[in-house]
Amino acid sequence: MLKRILSVLVCTFTMATVFSSCGKQADISGNSGEGSVDESSVSSVSDVSVVNFTAPEKGDTVITMNIRDYGTVKIRLFPEYADKGVENFVELAKKGYYDGLKFHRVINDFMIQGGDPNGNGTGGESIWGGKFNGGTDPHLIHTAGALAYANSGDISTSGSQFFIVTGTVCSESDMENYRSAGYDISSEAENIYTTAGGAPWLDGNYTVFGQVYQGLDIIFNIQKVSTDTGNNKPMQDVIIDSVTVDQYDGEEIKWYISDYDDYDPQATVPVEEVAIENFTAPKKGDKVISMNIKDYGEVKFRLFPEYADKGVENFIGLAEQGYYDGLTFHRIINDFMIQGGDPEGTGRGGESIWGESFDGGTDPHLIHSAGAVAYANSGSTSTNGSQFYIVTGELYAKEDLEQYKNYGYNFSDEAMEIYSTVGGTPWLDGGYTVFGQVYDGLDIVFEIQETTTDENDKPVEDVIIESVKVGEYDGETIRWYISDYDGTSTPDTNEEETSDTDENAETTDETTGDESSEDEYFEETTT
Repeated sequence: MLKRILSVLVCTFTMATVFSSCGKQADISGNSGEGSVDESSVSSVSDVSVVNFTAPEKGDTVITMNIRDYGTVKIRLFPEYADKGVENFVELAKKGYYDGLKFHRVINDFMIQGGDPNGNGTGGESIWGGKFNGGTDPHLIHTAGALAYANSGDISTSGSQFFIVTGTVCSESDMENYRSAGYDISSEAENIYTTAGGAPWLDGNYTVFGQVYQGLDIIFNIQKVSTDTGNNKPMQDVIIDSVTVDQYDGEEIKWYISDYDDYDPQATVPVEEVAIENFTAPKKGDKVISMNIKDYGEVKFRLFPEYADKGVENFIGLAEQGYYDGLTFHRIINDFMIQGGDPEGTGRGGESIWGESFDGGTDPHLIHSAGAVAYANSGSTSTNGSQFYIVTGELYAKEDLEQYKNYGYNFSDEAMEIYSTVGGTPWLDGGYTVFGQVYDGLDIVFEIQETTTDENDKPVEDVIIESVKVGEYDGETIRWYISDYDGTSTPDTNEEETSDTDENAETTDETTGDESSEDEYFEETTT
């Protein structure tokens, strides 16, 4: 039977209601303010010409944005109409400000939003150290592929956050409705919105300063990722590897989604086909973790700084401080996981090396296969601390995984093969920061999961972590799978749903509060 699906997380910032159809309004909030469109402030545009689709000249400054697992997007800039907006973006890009950030808010048929170092819509600043007023210009509109700054209700609150429009194609009646509501839309703009599409209600309220001329199909693919319904955050991180400042050299220009012959609006997004890296061997000299567990033995796991840099940095820093030495595995659920790292031993405590919670993000290259090591959280990866868990899980029939897909989970063929042969906890993917994988001692983890526990899943007899040490991989034998350990059994096939745990288990204020689903136990909960 299919396990209960992980409930969506509570949003971390305020936003207005969003509608996906043309003729409905939405906002692009750049911080925790509500930010909305003020119809009465729409500027008169008369019949000015729209310049979004004017080709750059050779030598003009352009932007190249490399998006992990998706590809390269190129953007033309308009310093003649948005000088401060262009200056700000170019200088931030030159500093590497955007490298490694995420698209933290994605709404299908509307836009994709990024540029916040906090990753939740509350952060970011301009090159001048605060907010700035980039203005608006009627020559630039919010057509599909337009690049603009997010703000919190006024163009004077622009910072580093930006969005790229996808939108929808509007009908002539939609455009008449806009005019009736007080929007002044030129005939040229109307023609664009009824053919290329966009988000016309945003015009006059956000600083448009660029237009995608290559890679619009990539933007349209990204908008289809599975997201948290509470805050529109992608369930699996969409990462900007780099944003660089280049010069236009005469390459082909493809302004419209219809220019992309291979684009299939029903196609699966590329991120679902990324290679799974959990079982890639470490190289000699790579940092690894050795965890000695009293009365059980030693468990070793490799780290993935290339996919979970902050998560790895945090764990290494805590381990080198001796933070984990003497702590217990305070929550254990058979066929699911073992959880530890809380100095209070209750599920309520712990902190990161930075003294507070941190956002470790997620990466689709790492999944919750048996032996995966990840951070517990209280509803979002931005609440990671010191608590971690090691997955045991179960084997899943492929028809069960297909049912997960019906609930919006995206699994590559490789991930499905792993979950059906190695086992794990697939419903956790995209909700927790995976940063390691056990390569020796998985039999110990499976033995620990069978310990006797009380009604709150706390072991009756303490399971103590004697020490956690940071070392270097020296080429020792790797045993990824439980079948690699002679004399051990493989996990049971998930033919029947496991019995529920106590539905009254107390949780912290930040938990999602789903009824005793196993997902809840990865949150930092009390006993």
